[in-house]
Amino acid sequence: MPTLPLSKTEIANQSKPFGGAPKPWRIDSVIETRKLKVQLEAAALDHLPQDKELRDRAMDLLHGALFRGRMIAQERLNAGIDGLDVARMLAAVQNEVIATLYWFTTTIVYGDSNRTEGEKLAVLAVGGYGRNVLAPSSDIDLLFLRNYKQTPWAESVIEYMLYMMWDMGLKVGNAFRNVDECIRLAKEDLNTETALLDARYICGDEQIYENLRKRYHDDLIKGRASQFIAAKLDERDKRHKKQGDSRYVVEPNVKEGKGGLRDLQTLFWLVRHAYGGSTLEDILAQREVFTEDEAQAFRDAGRFLWTVRCHIHYLTGRPEERLSFDLQPEIASRMGFEDEGERMGVERFMKRYFLEAKTVGSLTRILCARLEADQQKAKPNLLHFLPFTQGPKISEDGFVMDAGRLNVEDETFFQQKPVEMLRLFKLAEDNNVDIHPRALSAVTRSLECFNETHRTDPEAAQLFIDLLINTSDPGPIMRMMNEADVLGTMVPEFGDIVAQTQFNMYHHFTVDEHTLRAIDALAEMERGDDKGLFPLGHELFPLLKHKRALYLAMLLHDTGKGLGDQQVEGEKTAMAASKRLGVGESECELIGWLVRNHLEMSDCAQKRDISDPRTVTQFAERVGSLERLRLLLILTVADIRAVGPDVWNGWKGQLLKELYELTEAALGQDDVEETHVVSDLNARAEKARKALISRKGELPELMSQMEAGYWTSQIPDELDWQHDLLTNAGAETIVECKVTPQTSSVELMVATTDRTGLFSDIVGALVNEEAHIAAAQIYTGSEGGVLDLFVLQDEDGRMFGLGESPRLKRLQKKVMDAVLKGVSDVRERKSINARREAAFVVEPDVIFDNSGSAEYTIIEVTGKERAALLYDLARTLANKELKLHSAHAGAYGERIHDTFYVQTAAGDKLTEQTLVDALATDLLDVLGADEQNAPRTPAHTLAQARSADSF
Repeated sequence: MPTLPLSKTEIANQSKPFGGAPKPWRIDSVIETRKLKVQLEAAALDHLPQDKELRDRAMDLLHGALFRGRMIAQERLNAGIDGLDVARMLAAVQNEVIATLYWFTTTIVYGDSNRTEGEKLAVLAVGGYGRNVLAPSSDIDLLFLRNYKQTPWAESVIEYMLYMMWDMGLKVGNAFRNVDECIRLAKEDLNTETALLDARYICGDEQIYENLRKRYHDDLIKGRASQFIAAKLDERDKRHKKQGDSRYVVEPNVKEGKGGLRDLQTLFWLVRHAYGGSTLEDILAQREVFTEDEAQAFRDAGRFLWTVRCHIHYLTGRPEERLSFDLQPEIASRMGFEDEGERMGVERFMKRYFLEAKTVGSLTRILCARLEADQQKAKPNLLHFLPFTQGPKISEDGFVMDAGRLNVEDETFFQQKPVEMLRLFKLAEDNNVDIHPRALSAVTRSLECFNETHRTDPEAAQLFIDLLINTSDPGPIMRMMNEADVLGTMVPEFGDIVAQTQFNMYHHFTVDEHTLRAIDALAEMERGDDKGLFPLGHELFPLLKHKRALYLAMLLHDTGKGLGDQQVEGEKTAMAASKRLGVGESECELIGWLVRNHLEMSDCAQKRDISDPRTVTQFAERVGSLERLRLLLILTVADIRAVGPDVWNGWKGQLLKELYELTEAALGQDDVEETHVVSDLNARAEKARKALISRKGELPELMSQMEAGYWTSQIPDELDWQHDLLTNAGAETIVECKVTPQTSSVELMVATTDRTGLFSDIVGALVNEEAHIAAAQIYTGSEGGVLDLFVLQDEDGRMFGLGESPRLKRLQKKVMDAVLKGVSDVRERKSINARREAAFVVEPDVIFDNSGSAEYTIIEVTGKERAALLYDLARTLANKELKLHSAHAGAYGERIHDTFYVQTAAGDKLTEQTLVDALATDLLDVLGADEQNAPRTPAHTLAQARSADSF
């Protein structure tokens, strides 16, 4: 099975739990059934069959045997034996306990050797347990199978067994049916049909089980392959959609997620139904389905996923299936993944996980191709198990339309002409047709033939760039190429980030999936699909001169991750890839510049005061040209939108739009100078002020005090809302909320007279009301009035209080009290993500910058997110009697990055070293309050940390 190349150390580390066959074991070395039966018989000699004492003694013996068997299985897992072997051992132990319990119940408790045919009974394992594997905390599903009608004896046996198993702490799913009922229900319900396909004899009358097997084969398998295959694939697709339809979410569901164990089980069911066999090795041994390499890939994926699942169950003590952040580091360590250079062991572990999930997808394509080919041979004149129209005609040599999908005439075609792999995707895109699974299977089996010669082939480069640039919607075809490993093979720099994760709570997807979603966002902006999200992006697209550079930079913007400094290394990898694709020198340099600076505009807009002329001046100097500015803006918006759901919002869009417009004006001057920026800010502010007066009339007193930064940062609707409130309030202090559905948030406005500690008191009230501050803006008037604006959400990213009026009224009252009286006590509530957040350590950091603003000292702080952190930071500044000009609060998963623009009480910058040192110590104490073991970076000035022109 072709996979991405790994280093020798990585291969060694990653193969530790799977190095060779598991150590052999015999069930009698785990549970001594013969001895157990002797002990039960001895107990029966001292008690009557229905005595409670006999039941209690039997319970102790059976439960003890089960417990010992499970402990041995856990010890084997901790010793490095793979999870599939452990799951088989757990199932074997369970088999012995159930069989012994059945023997005890039928021979001692309800003993009678003269059973009629109607009273005969078989106990079968179904579902996952039927496949002879069992996860540590999973349910066991049993089918009690009878010949005919229910009988009192059989009912008594089943009741006794179930109560015994429940008392042992087992979660038992059960059914009591005869063969006819099983077949009838299986025809009506796909889940029942699948469960019976897995049915396995445990104990009782084996002939009844054989009757069921024969009836199942005759009634449910013969002539029904197409129906079953189509139903299972449809079931899989619906499950994927429910799980988010991506195998690359950073907290995957190991069982139900795309590429997880359920997908492997689906392959098992399809092969077993279509080709026969009863065990995994039976179906993998059939060379007409999988090659030996593919069969081994199936085994490796199964062993890896089962190992992860068993560790999850043992660590949580429950049937948890999600590989959450708090579990990932411990499981990575237990499975032998260690830190290596810039790569954390947990990130290497998760990359292995996603590579195995990707392998499951490849195996699915291969199997679907084989099944369909066999269906064609068996029924050449009938429709395939999935309906397709004939589609357009294809005249390219080697390609053919097959039931409406693009296929190849010969499965060895790509081995002879590897570049044609790219043409396959180009033809599919140009003709708007699906690719046949057999063609994708041929690609997978031919990838090793695609080498450096083909990567540098001008025809291959042109085909690839056409797919990326000259299609209206390149995301889906790029995603399909990535699934087939063609994308990473053609562009090895991208291949290196396939399945790569970043161990943080900010990014929701693997690096490659994030990149492809960013390309989706680019294409949406170009087409205008997202006009409501960020209309400026669509307006600028026709003005771009270097669209190819934009798309290539987007494709390659994260290829430096895991190599050191992401932006520096990314510039190198992006330029190398672009040169190989035949891009000219100047365009390569532009692509490299975009990759190196792809975080700068976002950082500047969200972490700096863009109403400060020096911020705009420094940013304009860094950008240097209007074309770069346009490219960087569109790249930035797409990058943020691709991080995950609820990360992008209208507030961020407004900040980026404002920064773009201010920088555009600065770049329009002969020289980028601070005085020009000041002049433009004032002109824009005056225009906004006059426009508001023309709409609403005379300005309220507080608005008339506001400086240019306020007027340039507010959209007309916001200014109208604030004007109405300030005009009609009739009070010196105003606290008002507004629900904003388009950003899933509540906006809070506070207008009052400034005082020391005001901002921290407001934040404290918000913390006590469990409001999460998504953004904050502070505006101070020339005569001491302040207007503070907050964007509020619940902790899970939804609208605060769901916009419900009673909760908003309570919030307004509490904030009003805080403004007028202060806040005496702030409650540090426990985060809903506390368990997941516990896996992360964030190094506290404080930076003082006196060069980024002409009038203020900029203090940047980084630390681990907690509810009251912003309050504690603001209170610390207030305790030093500092004047807070603006605050820019931002949370990035478990990490916060807050920026404060401050002056001393005298209106000066912070230049006294003793004050800076004391403040730094206090801020670091606040940042590390809940991170006693976190390393602390000594506070430093910007000059010590980075160049003055970096954001």
